Amino acid sequence: MTAKIRFRLPPTAAYVLVAAVIGLALFASATPTPLYDIYRADWHFSTLVLTLVYAVYPIGVLTALLTAGRISDDLGRRPVIALALLGLIAASVLFSVADSVGWLFAARAVQGVTTGLALGAAGAALLDLHPRRDGQNAGLVNGVVSAAGLGAGAIVAALLAQYAPDPLLTPFLVLLGLLAIALAGALAMPEPVAHTTRPRLSVQPPRVPPATRAPFVLAALGVLSSWSVGGVYLALGPSLAAGLLHTDNLVAGGAAVLALCLPAAVAQLVANGVEPGRAAAFGSLVLAVGMGLTAAAVTSGSAVLFLGTTAVTGVGFGVAFLGALRSLTAAVPEHSRAEVMSAFYVACYSSLAVPAIAAGLVVSHLGLEPTFRIFTGAVAVLALGVAAAAWRRARTPLAVSTAAG
Repeated sequence: MTAKIRFRLPPTAAYVLVAAVIGLALFASATPTPLYDIYRADWHFSTLVLTLVYAVYPIGVLTALLTAGRISDDLGRRPVIALALLGLIAASVLFSVADSVGWLFAARAVQGVTTGLALGAAGAALLDLHPRRDGQNAGLVNGVVSAAGLGAGAIVAALLAQYAPDPLLTPFLVLLGLLAIALAGALAMPEPVAHTTRPRLSVQPPRVPPATRAPFVLAALGVLSSWSVGGVYLALGPSLAAGLLHTDNLVAGGAAVLALCLPAAVAQLVANGVEPGRAAAFGSLVLAVGMGLTAAAVTSGSAVLFLGTTAVTGVGFGVAFLGALRSLTAAVPEHSRAEVMSAFYVACYSSLAVPAIAAGLVVSHLGLEPTFRIFTGAVAVLALGVAAAAWRRARTPLAVSTAAG
């Protein structure tokens, strides 16, 4: 009896697929961002409720990372990535049929949990499947697709919601099509984990092997400044851009996120040759300058200046994130890749969630522009501190030698 032969993607195609899964997970997370003003107008809920809807997503991501962060080290990359994509499909269906704010909470919760699964497993698979086993190059790819996915999700959803029929359905139908293609690819990818075991699900703090702790600290510093900026922009950027442009066109909100994320993606490609520690320090410094300029642009009331200074901030965002990822991925041990990448994303989403949720709570009391100025100032000070700390750590022999290994 002849064994049934199943089609498997070649290694290079599988590598491209898992990179696309990372980008697509962040694309999906940004898709609802330009639509929140429509939901709020239709269902008449407060800014506080909107903030809570936003908060459910990073809480879901963190829950998945803290309970199932290493699950793909045990169960294998392919089944976990496929399960995560099925969850993202379920979340998109929930968004598509939503008729009250309760549905938004459910959709964002499912989206958050399954994004956490996707990022941990796909980030580890990216290291497994790299054609030259080059961890730093895998870190570059991870950073570029993350920033590009976030920006693309926001602008594509805004364009579809503004110009296509049924603004609360069409963006999710497009997303469903992309997720279905990715799921078919995930089912056909080779399994890079040679020995699988029974998965262990339990709440546990992020754990990083001792040999990886120095580059992990450097990575966490870069993420602390870069993703804090992302949190402020995702929470306040779309509404602020619409106000400065004096328009209710949804593309304005998508453009604000794209103005941050597109330069971030391009900057990572340009700065690829910079040593990771110096990239984290330099990127955080540019972030601080960009946030200061952006606060000044908001005070001036100029939408052009706002978008231009946002692009400067995006350059810093990209380079700081690149330095963070490359310093870590070059040092991750093979046997705990999903666990370490999950710990990294815990740092990412903690940095994203705290300023975004805090800004959402404060804006109802102070107003949009004062809140944005306060938070840009706070993040700029944080980024300066991170730049100094990253520079000092990058110059220590332990950090440099470990990051290079």
